[in-house]
Amino acid sequence: MSETPYPRHTALSLAASGVPVLPLRRGKVPFGNCPDCKNSGCGDRPNMKVPGPCRCLAPCHGWAAATTEPAVIVSPQWAAAWRQAVCVAYHPGGAGLTVVDLDDADAIAWARTALPATRTVATTRGEHWIYRGTMGSSNAVRPGVDIKSSMSYARYLGPGTGQMVDLSDAVRALAVKTPAPARPVASAVAVPVGGGGCPHRTPAYLERGIAMAEQRITEARSAVHATVYRTFLAVLSTHGRCACLTDTHVARLFTAAQSKGETARHCTDAWTNARTTLGL
Repeated sequence: MSETPYPRHTALSLAASGVPVLPLRRGKVPFGNCPDCKNSGCGDRPNMKVPGPCRCLAPCHGWAAATTEPAVIVSPQWAAAWRQAVCVAYHPGGAGLTVVDLDDADAIAWARTALPATRTVATTRGEHWIYRGTMGSSNAVRPGVDIKSSMSYARYLGPGTGQMVDLSDAVRALAVKTPAPARPVASAVAVPVGGGGCPHRTPAYLERGIAMAEQRITEARSAVHATVYRTFLAVLSTHGRCACLTDTHVARLFTAAQSKGETARHCTDAWTNARTTLGL
């Protein structure tokens, strides 16, 4: 599917209707942080995940850069990005929307029997089904299906067809993880000194590990695929067996990988392969 030839014009039109927008560069990923904001040098929260307190004027911080302010969209700081942009993206959650991204014909066929009909937008390989309402974003909720809402972005590919309906329980249920069956505890497992809980649950320890993993990915100059996989493997080997990781932590790692040009599908495959390697 062809991209819009005038992305900034499209962005201004969307912003006027209350939809937060941002430019996407080659690879259809957000622009990386500027030198001042790299590795959270601007003092924002760890690695771009929450908008603020950074006030950078460049289109930094991935989905959190999305704006409805015309003055920002046409500013000199965004001009270079628009010259390189291949398309426009928007923050569904910021617009009060949820996008169910159906990546192939099988996913579309499933959705037609499992989800309420709503506004539909054709994509390169599949469809976006757009619902009114927000929820947490989650990748690979089933084969070929991603959910993009809060803390995520989706490409703008046109107004679509059909009547938009409210977000349903059927869609929300897709992101609900089924608890894994409890594993027997081997008698040889050592108990932490003092009988405390899992040390990986210490916020500072876990936060430092995730931040270092994000930095390792974003600073990769070559062999990005391999770097992403090795980093995922390292994170899972440390934190994957004690339920420390949350969807928010995983989303941070995926976003770092996507900022280097990885697709959501590649991130999911690398994460799955790392879990398989470790027997998780």
